[in-house]
Amino acid sequence: MRLQAWHIVVLVVAFLLLFGWKNLPNMARSMGESMRVFKSEVDQMKDEGEARKTEKDAERPALDDRKDHDADTAREEYDAMKRREGGAGTTGSTGA
Repeated sequence: MRLQAWHIVVLVVAFLLLFGWKNLPNMARSMGESMRVFKSEVDQMKDEGEARKTEKDAERPALDDRKDHDADTAREEYDAMKRREGGAGTTGSTGA
């Protein structure tokens, strides 16, 4: 359903009947001010979120530096867990 010209006319007449022609400019002004405040708050929240993300990234070591170490550590932890459970792990026999 497309918005046609007569739909807009009906809406304008309804607003005039409900709120009166004297109140419409004040309502529009208030809506515009509210939208500006809302937009500034959203922008501020985005800036704070980006600052937190940048701060977190600066605190963490680079993933490239940790990649090989993490894989080796994970493999060692997996092997140790399997040995505790009685399994072979990745370096042991396959149980064939």
